[in-house]
Parts: sequence; C-alpha cells; structure tokens
Amino acid sequence: MRMLSLILLTLLVALQYQLWLGEGGYRKLLHMSESVAAQEAENARLAERNHRLLIEVSDLKEGQAAIEERARSELGFIRPNETFYLTLDPHE
Repeated sequence: MRMLSLILLTLLVALQYQLWLGEGGYRKLLHMSESVAAQEAENARLAERNHRLLIEVSDLKEGQAAIEERARSELGFIRPNETFYLTLDPHE
C-alpha cells in the first residue's frame, strides 16, 4: 500500500510539473495570451493607418483640392496674384 501511494504521489508531481512549468503549460499559455493581445493592438493600429491612407489616396485621385493642399504644404505652391505671409512665433 505504501509503494502504491508513493507511485501515485510521484505521478501527481510529474503531472503538476507538466501542467505548470512544462512545454505547453500554464506559463506558456500566459505568454501566448500576452503576445496575442499585443499583436491584436498592433493590427488595430495598422488597420487605422491603412484606412487613413486609403482616404488620402481617394482624395488625391478624385479631387483637385487635396492635390492643391498637398502642393501648398509640401512644395510651397502659391497661386498667381497671391501674397505669401510667413509669421514666426517669437517663443520658438
């Protein structure tokens, strides 16, 4: 009877080790859950970025206003008979 109890106790300890510390155990599950959550957050951020880029591409394809706005801000475009005023912030 004592030998059977010792065998069962050893088996229980071995199974508990596999459950908590072994490959595919509880610690691995927690790590994978954190990885999945981080990847989902990154995917959501990238999906939002892609959505904004699609809107910008659509605006550039369809309208002259978006093209003009980009030319003004990035290339310094000024229409004929327009006067450009540059104001500087004295605190910068």
